[in-house]
Amino acid sequence: MKKIELLLLGILVPVDYLMLIAAGICAYFVRFTPQVTELRPVIFDLPFNNFFKLLLITSIFWIIIFALNGLYQKDINKHLFKLFLQIIVAATAATTLIIIAFFFNQRLFNSRLIILIFWLASIFFVFFGRLIHNLICKFFYFKGIIKKNAVIIGNNLNAKTLISEFKKSKKYAVSIVEHYPNFDEKTKNEILDLLKKIKIDEIIQADNNQSAEQTNDLINFCYNNHLNLRYVASLYETQLKNFEFQNIAGIPIISLKNTPLDGWWKIFKRIFDFGMSLVLLVILSPVFLIIALIIKLDSPGSILVKLIRIGEKGMNFPLFKFRSMIENAHLLKPQIQNQNERNDGPLFKIKNDPRITRFGKFLRRYSLDELPQLLNVLKGEMSLVGPRPHEPAEVAQYQTHHKKLLNFKPGMSGLAAISGRADLLFEDEVKLDTFYIENWSLLLDLIIILKTPIIVLTKKSA
Repeated sequence: MKKIELLLLGILVPVDYLMLIAAGICAYFVRFTPQVTELRPVIFDLPFNNFFKLLLITSIFWIIIFALNGLYQKDINKHLFKLFLQIIVAATAATTLIIIAFFFNQRLFNSRLIILIFWLASIFFVFFGRLIHNLICKFFYFKGIIKKNAVIIGNNLNAKTLISEFKKSKKYAVSIVEHYPNFDEKTKNEILDLLKKIKIDEIIQADNNQSAEQTNDLINFCYNNHLNLRYVASLYETQLKNFEFQNIAGIPIISLKNTPLDGWWKIFKRIFDFGMSLVLLVILSPVFLIIALIIKLDSPGSILVKLIRIGEKGMNFPLFKFRSMIENAHLLKPQIQNQNERNDGPLFKIKNDPRITRFGKFLRRYSLDELPQLLNVLKGEMSLVGPRPHEPAEVAQYQTHHKKLLNFKPGMSGLAAISGRADLLFEDEVKLDTFYIENWSLLLDLIIILKTPIIVLTKKSA
């Protein structure tokens, strides 16, 4: 999903929240209008300041109910009537739970009429906010600001129908840059040449008569080149875990996703990473100062080092670490390359590396040298949890199935990291990181974060 799409999806929460606040204020003042008070006299004391504070908290609760009802899933082309019904269901569920909560504590809030007015107002205010948001999204789509460059593969009626529909309707925001009759070695090479000239976002497979070998070849090709894959339903007989369904011109289309981390979950993970890294940097600042001072006293050289690593979608970024080796240690690597103890993959490791300083051994023993990576998390180059970032030379030796790791933002910790990464074979590390990518969940992230300090301090595998 592109950044502009994530931004448009992300502003749904503040828009809904503001609409709920507006609905609550409206409900409050409607309750105290002469017409309403004549029908139902006010027999309670509820200052606006107290009501407004309660409204701010209650609206957060409503947002959670909205999220559980799927109101923050990406679906720009959702029918407005269906959206309206979804809002009614979510608002009714939230109102019911609030009534139950206030029933057990009537002193907290004792105006049932305001709750009823708020329920009605929230439906229309939120729907109005969604209409405005929908119009803004469609403006971006129709102006071509949000547009995906796609390659379509297939030489059947499905392919012709999809090409026609994408050209005719801008609401799908898809531009077909090339059409190939089938996916073979020639097509593969031509797409690779095309990628050097223009950005391609996805491949759409319209031919549902592919062999299993061609299917696997296409999936691997998309993984390796960081391309989204969409295909006509019933194309694959294998079980797929992460996918989205869409109907285009009567043709059922499946979007194959690398991970469940998409849409609002991706936004939430980034917000969580930013907030936690900022808090940890503040809390750990005295530790940073002490470590920096000892590094300076222990050996000559810089305090921090920048190591080039490969991140999401194969992009280079400078990874920050406390220096645990002598200055310019990388220049000595060719001289000790033959002592590498890792013969199971592209990684390099020597148990008693002569380049490590005295204090560096302590830093590495408790992974304190990795604390500056919080800066990478803050910048958005890394996440708190994700696959291990590797060096360009190591990534250059990746086999096809290893490249799936590059479809996810690397992390300070990860499933492999808490499972004895130092003692794992490279293939086992890849399997664990791949499992994490394919089965990502907020709960899994929290488990890894909570286990990381325990594993680091005890040096036990999870």
